[in-house]
Amino acid sequence: MLGSFEIFGFRALWSPYFFAFVVFVTVFYFLIVGKWRFKFTGSEHVSWMQKTIFVISMIVLYISKGSPVDLLGHIMFSAHMTQMALLYLVVPPLFVLGIPTWLWKAIVMRPVIKQFFKVFTQPIVALLIFNGVFSLYHVPLVFDFVKTNILYHTVMTIIIFVAAIMMWWPLLNKLPEWSRLEGFKKVGYIFANGMLLTPACALIIFSSTPLFATYSESQAWMNALALCVPADMLAGLTLTGPEMFNTLPLVEDQQLGGVIMKIIQELVYGSVLAYVFAQWARRERERDAAELEASRMKEYSPEPIK
Repeated sequence: MLGSFEIFGFRALWSPYFFAFVVFVTVFYFLIVGKWRFKFTGSEHVSWMQKTIFVISMIVLYISKGSPVDLLGHIMFSAHMTQMALLYLVVPPLFVLGIPTWLWKAIVMRPVIKQFFKVFTQPIVALLIFNGVFSLYHVPLVFDFVKTNILYHTVMTIIIFVAAIMMWWPLLNKLPEWSRLEGFKKVGYIFANGMLLTPACALIIFSSTPLFATYSESQAWMNALALCVPADMLAGLTLTGPEMFNTLPLVEDQQLGGVIMKIIQELVYGSVLAYVFAQWARRERERDAAELEASRMKEYSPEPIK
């Protein structure tokens, strides 16, 4: 089946322009954290671990939006949900962790951006906006409309991605000015995220009929395909519908997409939960060590002469 996708051409399969964009962002990042970092107040050396995390976020970004996964996402709903999970649940946390604290401070402390972050990174606001926009996007009427218009599709993708950054921010940012959640509040935040995304996935998993015209109706599918396949290439193809490439029945493919989304969500949230616990345990050990050291210093300090 994979060989048949070659008919769409190199640009549709590998998105060279998007690849160039990802490479540009990566090179720009290394210049900022490298030779240009002295231009930023309070800048520090960035570890190779943090740089690697950023590079991984860029690789996953390209896989989700520039590799054949993007084309598959217009043909198979299960591939679309895989793409969504990578783009909104994997890339944003890696992106947040990959950017050093001093660079985040330089970005978010600018007047307009600061106000935006203060409002939209409040935990409850961030939770409701991300999960609300993501769920709204997968309402069939909205999905079919957005999926067949390049402008609306681009705008919606950017909105959900920014909302995902805002959603991850209270959990992962290291700026003292934005340290809103601590300890078990972070655990509750993660569980709330999982619960709020469940209704949209459940609607998809338990539906017994195809929900989205862009995967079941030939004309709507062709309109959606035009978002990633160049017009001159698409005009020279004779296509009847997604069933030419997808061996799964529509409903089963749809259900598989919902299941994939939940599995990746649980894996990501579980990993972040482990990270939160590790950070919390480390802080507790440091605090206990500091208290023990203070106790020893007090015990061995000489009594004042009266």
